[in-house]
Amino acid sequence: MTFWTTLLIIHGLLAVALLGAITHQAVAVWMPARAKAGNFVTRFRAVPSTSYVAAIIVLYVVTFVMGAWIYTQYRFTARLALEQLRFFKTVGVFEMKEHVATIGLIVLPAYWAFWRQPLSEDYVGARKSVTLFLAIIVWANFLIGHIANNARGFGS
Repeated sequence: MTFWTTLLIIHGLLAVALLGAITHQAVAVWMPARAKAGNFVTRFRAVPSTSYVAAIIVLYVVTFVMGAWIYTQYRFTARLALEQLRFFKTVGVFEMKEHVATIGLIVLPAYWAFWRQPLSEDYVGARKSVTLFLAIIVWANFLIGHIANNARGFGS
């Protein structure tokens, strides 16, 4: 069980890194800083959005693959316990999380294409939209994962 717990912690840390990167990029794209970066919020918005593309793609794929690996253990332990406890909503939401994560994986090639250098002005709207879409997916999956984990209890 220690092995799977360690993988779950690493998966969570990767998810936090992905969450930070996609949130920074989404904020920088949707609310770019117009003035000199002075306070925390302005500096948060002033990050160069192109610098996050490779990190977001790598973090998404690695987090997805690790989550799929952990899912094999979840399917036969935690999910079974959740069903026995009749936490059907939690199980259902987690099932939705799997599908949403897969949709995000399918969107990654389009994300990469819109962010390829040199950036085309024709795709500004598409870059903004696909970045926001991925950010929503990452946030939803992060929150659902925490809720599902809290229902069962960490390491139990």
